[in-house]
Amino acid sequence: MEKENNYLLLDKTKLRKLSRKDISIALPELKNIFDSKSNVIANWLISWIEQDFSCGKIKETDLLPKKEELAYLLGVSVGTIQNALRNIEDKGYVESKQRIGTMVRNWKCKTSNIRKLTSKKDICVNAIKQYIISNSLPIGYKMPSSRVLSGLIGISPNTTRLALETLCLQNILEHDKTNPKEFYLTIKNNDFSLEESSSTSIENITLVQKITKDLEKYISKNLKIGDKFPAHEELSKEFKVSIKTIHDAQKALIKKGIIIAHRGRYGTTVIKMPNSINLQKKEDLIFAPAKDAAFYCYEKTQNQLKNIIANDYPIGSKLPSIDALSKLMDLSPNTVRKALNNLAEEGYLRFERGRYGGTFVIDTPDTSAQTFKWLAVNPKYVEVYQ
Repeated sequence: MEKENNYLLLDKTKLRKLSRKDISIALPELKNIFDSKSNVIANWLISWIEQDFSCGKIKETDLLPKKEELAYLLGVSVGTIQNALRNIEDKGYVESKQRIGTMVRNWKCKTSNIRKLTSKKDICVNAIKQYIISNSLPIGYKMPSSRVLSGLIGISPNTTRLALETLCLQNILEHDKTNPKEFYLTIKNNDFSLEESSSTSIENITLVQKITKDLEKYISKNLKIGDKFPAHEELSKEFKVSIKTIHDAQKALIKKGIIIAHRGRYGTTVIKMPNSINLQKKEDLIFAPAKDAAFYCYEKTQNQLKNIIANDYPIGSKLPSIDALSKLMDLSPNTVRKALNNLAEEGYLRFERGRYGGTFVIDTPDTSAQTFKWLAVNPKYVEVYQ
């Protein structure tokens, strides 16, 4: 991959976390100020980062103290700290990452090297740009208030207000200073382009969706139908995201019918190329879905247990422990446990707790029934091997 290789794969346990003891400048004065507290705190944070970054005390990807810790230190609300952090993030001094924290970044570098969830504010910025373009608004046009605009684009007033401030920093909007009694924004520049994703749907724009699209490109470029899909860990390093994100993106590809997951050593296989309607040959789909194959495994174990009980354990006798049965049958304890639960539901076993408890036989299983109710292969494609 081209751009993706420039991203960092973050490990929270290896990142240095800054504390209040690492703050080397005096705390800001928040009384008798003419600007908002969040702006004053933002300028104070910038001064601290610039000073300590230049002398090496602070490094890129260092984590700032938690919002709650800064709020307690400065005697303000967490919301005020949140607004201050958003302010300096817009200016490129920090970068927030879900489940990681707020990291210091090199503000002299315009491009980010961290893959992250698209924020509501970024989506709102794009929505406002789309509003300006769609309505062909000219330079100098007076923008609606944040509350009115939020209703027009379908995003909350607070997020809209933050997006408007970001557009001011981008020199797209500016504060009108002709009338100091009124506060509103006007269009300063209407020559701009939208981001790659212009959707205004907050729910639909996620990091998982980004990675799903990247995986589709990866498949088109590197794999063909029938090839085995790389392991989660390998893809995590390739795309610089967590294994959980890769797992969720892979589930999306399974729903799209692009890949199929088999149990055991067969792994995950490509069965359709992205943007293609041609499925893999039906003989390649011989295996049943993993969920069905799991039930097959439990039913197989269940029938083994029925034979053991019918031959060796009369009604009223106590079965060996799950560990002993798993060793006897060469199966995992979890598989044996689920099979025993199934037999108990069918009325063959009873579980008792306490010192003299255990698993007791209450009825002799019928072993004359069909060994397996169905096979571990998809019956639609059994004729391939006939």
